[in-house]
Formats: sequence, structure tokens, C-alpha cells
Amino acid sequence: MSKLTVPALAALFLAGSAAGALADKVGADWMPIGQVIQKVEAAGYTQISEIEADDGHWEGEGMKDGKPMKFKADPRTGAILSEKAGK
Repeated sequence: MSKLTVPALAALFLAGSAAGALADKVGADWMPIGQVIQKVEAAGYTQISEIEADDGHWEGEGMKDGKPMKFKADPRTGAILSEKAGK
């Protein structure tokens, strides 16, 4: 599996938003997705495979400590709000 870079993930996100694929809209005061990805990576996540706006926060999936995890991040700070085991 190839690792997506922050610019590649941002491009995927923008393509999805152009197609109307987002569950919610990104707020004007939200941290840009590239910065959120950096914060999530700093919190120990790798191989972030999905990230989108959902129910007023950033929601995504990635690997943490070698395990698939799902996370929710604060839209303004990028801080992890919650996480749980993924698939």
C-alpha cells in the first residue's frame, strides 16, 4: 500500500468536496485539512486513509500503534477528540 502525502490527501479532499461527497460542510473558521492531518500525525497516526467533515468535526481513519483506528478531531485546533478501534 502506498502512503499518501499531505498534498495528495488534500487533493482527494478537495475533489470529494467538489463532487458533493462530504457529509457536512467545512466551516469558515475550521483549520485547513493539511494542518489537521499534520496534527493527527503528531498525535501518532500514520497511513491516514480517510478524513472528512462530519457532524461539526473532522472524522477520519488511520493507523496508530500498528492498529487501524477511527478518530474525531476538533475542527479549529486539530486536537483528537475521540478515537476507537477501526475495522
